[in-house]
Amino acid sequence: MAEALLTGAVHLNSGADSAAYLQDEVMRTATSDFDVVPALNLGDLDITTDELILDEVDIHIQANLEDDLVKEALKTFAAALLCVQRMEGMLSSFQSDLSSISSEIQTLQQQSVSMNLRLKNRQAVRGQLSQLVDELVVPSTMISPVTEQEFLEQLHELNSKINYAKELSFRETLACSDIQDIVDRLKIKAVSKIREFILQKIYSFRKPMTNYQIPQNTLLKYRFFYQFLLANERTVAKEIRDEYVDTMSKIYFSYFKSYSGRLLKVQYEDVADKDDLMGVEDTAKKDILQTAGFFSKPSLKSRNTIFTVGQRGAVLSPAELEGPILIPHAAQRGDSRYPYETLSRSQHYALLDNSCREFLFLSDFFMVAGNSALDLFNSIMGKTLSMFLKNLSTYLSDCYDSIAVFLCIHIILRFRAITAKRNIPALDKYWEAVLELLWPRFELILEMNIQSIRNTDPQKLGVLDTRPHYITRRYAEFSSAIVSINQTFPNERTHTLLGQLQVEVENFVLKMAAEFPSRQDQLIFLINNYDMMLGVLMERAADDSKEVEGFQQLLLARTQEFIEEILSPAFGGMIAFVKESEALMEKGQLDKLRNDEARITQLVRGFSSTWKQSVEALSQDVMRSFTNFKNGTSIIQGALTQLIQYYHGFHKVLSQPAFRSLAVRSELINLHHLMVEVKKHKPNF
Repeated sequence: MAEALLTGAVHLNSGADSAAYLQDEVMRTATSDFDVVPALNLGDLDITTDELILDEVDIHIQANLEDDLVKEALKTFAAALLCVQRMEGMLSSFQSDLSSISSEIQTLQQQSVSMNLRLKNRQAVRGQLSQLVDELVVPSTMISPVTEQEFLEQLHELNSKINYAKELSFRETLACSDIQDIVDRLKIKAVSKIREFILQKIYSFRKPMTNYQIPQNTLLKYRFFYQFLLANERTVAKEIRDEYVDTMSKIYFSYFKSYSGRLLKVQYEDVADKDDLMGVEDTAKKDILQTAGFFSKPSLKSRNTIFTVGQRGAVLSPAELEGPILIPHAAQRGDSRYPYETLSRSQHYALLDNSCREFLFLSDFFMVAGNSALDLFNSIMGKTLSMFLKNLSTYLSDCYDSIAVFLCIHIILRFRAITAKRNIPALDKYWEAVLELLWPRFELILEMNIQSIRNTDPQKLGVLDTRPHYITRRYAEFSSAIVSINQTFPNERTHTLLGQLQVEVENFVLKMAAEFPSRQDQLIFLINNYDMMLGVLMERAADDSKEVEGFQQLLLARTQEFIEEILSPAFGGMIAFVKESEALMEKGQLDKLRNDEARITQLVRGFSSTWKQSVEALSQDVMRSFTNFKNGTSIIQGALTQLIQYYHGFHKVLSQPAFRSLAVRSELINLHHLMVEVKKHKPNF
């Protein structure tokens, strides 16, 4: 029975629910049974005393075994044990049921996983089959008129189906053969419509007075048309491309040929020729033409545009460089005329603008890049560019306007920078070809001018005059123009040629000065020319330029020499005495002049009596000699300053011990008083 109870207890411990159930059953049964069992009577057995002996208890129990109540209790206990055994059986059955439920749950889980996998596989297959079916289904009416927006959408869809069909054909999908025929028919239909549409747009370019940029912009909206042709019908794509190239090549050539010809009609009629060189005398051409019985055009001396940049340099300003192009018929109507560089600017800016737009269109519509884009561009613009180079070569072969050529060079340099900034390489080779024509011609003209100055004979240049010579003025205007323009894009070859030209001009000025009989006139001529050239150069060139620094040094040297020259007639004796005395003072031999009292007395009294008249005459003479009043004023100030320094030196010499005893020292003019009086003779110009 104890074993049964232990077994029941084990089963009851298998789960909280089973234990609770068992407890309820046992308590219910026990309660129902024990409620009718009377209490066990142990008689007079005292179990609380220490005198209790087990043997007595045993004897007592044995004595009462036969008692009815004990029997009844045993029966009740047996019934309870039987109930517990039934409960044990019921719990064992419940446990087996639980085991079967667990195995069923595992089976259901495996079935769920298997069903989920089959579902995913079916969905994947369904997706692929659905895509396949969607791509293979091609309605025969899908291609609408080209002008409708639906056509572009349908063309994209058709292109997608064609590509998908090609992909499936490589996989040998049998369903492709079912749709291949209708796809081919739709492709032919689409290609035919696209070809007709694009060719119609291209042919519209050929109409007179047509702004071809409008149909170009229209074509850009349908750039997918050409992409479709290129992918599916290369023959038609090549036909369209060739037709476009042929049409646009003729249009550009015709337009620029007409435009260039009309521009030449508004060019100045009088242009420089081979006789319009820097060293050519003004009267040479006039004499020749008059001898032949013709009227000469304006002499070189009055035609300043040949060697003077004037307003011509404005063509390089950003506002005019990228300004609107010239309209020839409007200029003709207004009887306007322009120099060549202005016409060249207008022509090349039109070329730049059209070329940039055309290159971008070709790259976008025909989907080309790199060398392919350049080749396609050259096939369109090549004929026009060749015409430009030919026309430029023809003009340069008879051009002697060096400033026009140099301005054209810098126009091209700036246009090349603009195309580089726009990232358009289409005209790079053309710019280089133009510069290869312009640079040699500019250098040739400059060398011709250098040679003309080198070969100039001063005796053939007419009457001598101390004023600035017209050849030096030409040089000054020309050099300042070239230097100012060259500052933005320096070129070493230009600097070298300008250096050679400057050397020849300096030699020419010296040769011309040598024609004057007196040294003073020679110095006046040199100073006037150096001052004029320096003034013109400083208006345009930088103050630290090589040309400006060179003439500043020459002007300073000749001015100092001239001051000594004009002081010599009135104050030469005193100046010579001061220089001689200072030299002896340095050697400590001033005593050698101790016996020159008479000479010193004459110098002191002569200066005191004549210096005012001499200074006045000197000032008037200087102002008459120099065309630049500012320069004349500077020379007078320099002369008076030098005079005060010499007189100060005269005072210093006479204060030496060797001359302190001279009575004439009291007749010396106070140096401060002399400075005050000299300031009164300062010219106010």
